[in-house]
Amino acid sequence: MAALETIVLPALSDNYVYLLRDGGTGAVAVVDPGEAAPVEAALEERGWTLDLIINTHHHADHTGGNSALKRRYGARIAGPKADAHRIEGLDLPLAEGDRIAVGKHEARVIETPGHTSGHISLWFGEAGALFCADTLFALGCGRLMEGTPAQMWESLRRLRALPDGTNVYCGHEYTQANARFALTVDPDNPDLQARAAEIDRLRAAGRPTVPSKLGVEKKTNPFLRADDPDLARSLGHEGDPVAAFAELRSRKDSFRP
Repeated sequence: MAALETIVLPALSDNYVYLLRDGGTGAVAVVDPGEAAPVEAALEERGWTLDLIINTHHHADHTGGNSALKRRYGARIAGPKADAHRIEGLDLPLAEGDRIAVGKHEARVIETPGHTSGHISLWFGEAGALFCADTLFALGCGRLMEGTPAQMWESLRRLRALPDGTNVYCGHEYTQANARFALTVDPDNPDLQARAAEIDRLRAAGRPTVPSKLGVEKKTNPFLRADDPDLARSLGHEGDPVAAFAELRSRKDSFRP
């Protein structure tokens, strides 16, 4: 099968939009277009058109470009069924276990509530790509704007179960601040120390920190390790990963890098 080409497009102040193209069929999709202009510019540069818009959740910084892109290209809009009342023009409602294709590349829909109640993630198994927006960040996770710690922890556990080689495409460039926080709760982790130094080098060079590898996240992202006995003990919640996760999220919410 031809590769699924993935182009990382910076948008707004710190968002990432992802342009996907199946090399075999030429089908093109965009994930979470917070604004239309960078998507239109990338399509124009490459001589592509747009077939599909995929939203992971309803927030405007992930859907703001929908209407303009649909109007210009006639693309269909896919997104979480639970957010059908909050995503204008939704054509393809998606729920747990559904499949959605970009050409011959098929993604499995994973419901990942926590940041929002209807948040979904998309796993392209053959391409080894996970589009998880504001559920799982590089070295972090999203704020709990509509969900509970238990919901978010379960969502993260489900993503953590995917293969280590999976490329993680998250919704924002928050990684440097996330690394600084992670070091306050897991300061003796040599993998984290090395990763934080590499992130500083990437950002100093003006380069993105995405995608990351899920296997690296499993070793370094504290929000994926709330059930690690040593980390949970240091947080005062050994044996209770939901409480340990809630403590991590609370500390991150008040953290000032």
